[in-house]
Amino acid sequence: MVTLEKMHEQIAKLQARADALIAKRSTAAIEKIRSIMVEHGLTTADIEAHIGGKKRGRKLGAQAARKSAGVAKYHDPRSGATWTGHGRAPAWIANASDRTKFLIGGTAAIAVTKAGEKATSVRRHGARGAAAKANGKLPPKYRDPKTGATWSGHARPPAWIKNVKDRSKYLIAS
Repeated sequence: MVTLEKMHEQIAKLQARADALIAKRSTAAIEKIRSIMVEHGLTTADIEAHIGGKKRGRKLGAQAARKSAGVAKYHDPRSGATWTGHGRAPAWIANASDRTKFLIGGTAAIAVTKAGEKATSVRRHGARGAAAKANGKLPPKYRDPKTGATWSGHARPPAWIKNVKDRSKYLIAS
């Protein structure tokens, strides 16, 4: 039966043989490289100059070079932290019902309807888009007369209107 000590001895002998073989191969490779360098009249400085000028990976394109971190749109008055409005909202603004109070001046056009009423944001989508975004739903455009089900006209059509050629029968009068 083979003992643990004999196995460690065998491992040490095999490791020594492997190290000797690696050293022999590396010596042969170095000699081959050296002979090629002598044959072509190259020095290590020539190789370093050639390799030093080249970088790995892609070069920065015009678009990647131009891209910046972004301009901050929101500011936390307590901590002084800022947020661009892109990506996940930080904790200090995530649960805010009205983010306009965190806006950095002049970032969005704020329309005040009447004195004392809440201000609404009319930035990109106009009044209807802002209202639709606020409650998360679009107003229904089509209604099924049998069931009363509605569809906004966006996303996939429901089964009751999917195969209908003339959808004008289902339009809700505006």
